[in-house]
Amino acid sequence: MKALIAGGGIAGPVTAMALQQVGIDATVYEAYPPADPDVGSYLAITANGLEGLAAISAFDLAKSAGFPTRRNVLWNHRGRRLAEISLDSTREGSPTAHTMKRSRLASLLQEEAVRRGIRVEYGRRLADAALDPDGRVNATFQDGGDATGDLLIGADGIQSAVRQIIDPNAPTGRYVGLTNFGGFTAGAAGDIEPEAWHMIFGRSAFFGYTATPQGDVVWFANLPRPMITAEEKAATSLDDWKRQLIKVFASDTGPAVELIESGELELAADNTHDLGHVPTWHRGPMVIIGDAAHAPAPSSGQGASMAIEDAIVLARSLHDLPTIHEALKAYDEERRQRVEKIVAWGARGSSHKTPGPVGRLTRDLMLPLLFKYAITEKSMGWMYDYRVRLDHSVTI
Repeated sequence: MKALIAGGGIAGPVTAMALQQVGIDATVYEAYPPADPDVGSYLAITANGLEGLAAISAFDLAKSAGFPTRRNVLWNHRGRRLAEISLDSTREGSPTAHTMKRSRLASLLQEEAVRRGIRVEYGRRLADAALDPDGRVNATFQDGGDATGDLLIGADGIQSAVRQIIDPNAPTGRYVGLTNFGGFTAGAAGDIEPEAWHMIFGRSAFFGYTATPQGDVVWFANLPRPMITAEEKAATSLDDWKRQLIKVFASDTGPAVELIESGELELAADNTHDLGHVPTWHRGPMVIIGDAAHAPAPSSGQGASMAIEDAIVLARSLHDLPTIHEALKAYDEERRQRVEKIVAWGARGSSHKTPGPVGRLTRDLMLPLLFKYAITEKSMGWMYDYRVRLDHSVTI
């Protein structure tokens, strides 16, 4: 079997390596040049995602790219510590969640795929795909080239071309009302509690920061506002964005203003989208995975981990079942309920970032109780304790 994979971020190379381990040849087609490991924003990969990487012998790549992150600590705009939640799995021996730059992990995964003999082609943006008379998939690219395989896998993100090819009426990404900014401040860790993301529910926006083992600080800001247009983004400098962020957080207790003033803005004006229920994940020998099928809001902390899980389940299904049709059906049935639950969880988390004055008061009263009695390490086991392996047989 020959698989064509559209998209070379995180999901694409992980899928190719998982397929290789079950004896399926794959080529990754990435629309952009090789990832620059030093640009963009950070993400956290929790135990479920890390153990998915371990299933393809790639755990050490994630570990080398990041640093341990054991919990989220929540604060209000007055500097009151509201609650904290562990990011650790309750499974004995599970790895600790790690924070890392998305582009760095993508670059390492691409390089590892190539090292293992997998072909990765850059500058190959998918334009269309159709079945030939033999039932194989012929993919055409915007550069005029084409490729033919037995299976087309769309790992091409929230703006997926493969999703629209499978179903022209498929939903597109939904703007969640937040714009995202991310930055880095050298040498600013000071006495910041380590191995934790500190999340401040500000008066007007949401701010998160974490100290690195090297003594630096990684941070992000979520601003509720209308979508930023391409024209506005082009007309606004990084210094202008920093001034806007400083103004937004000026009345909040915490290090936001200081970190922004002395830091470097690495991600600016990113409109945040999610993607909930996509009715059709596969048609014929074409299928979507990761953000192309189900993109949660960043507040879920599960986007990359879910894509990794998808890759393992898809590869296992293709290995265990006799036909592509049966494999894609089994993949859909195994994954859909879990990922849609996580997308809904992330959407609720995003909505809690932007309440009015009454909502802030209610939140500050309720969050400590919720995290003491309802949102606990045990209650979050459904998310963090989930495991996917290549050696578990699939049946239908």
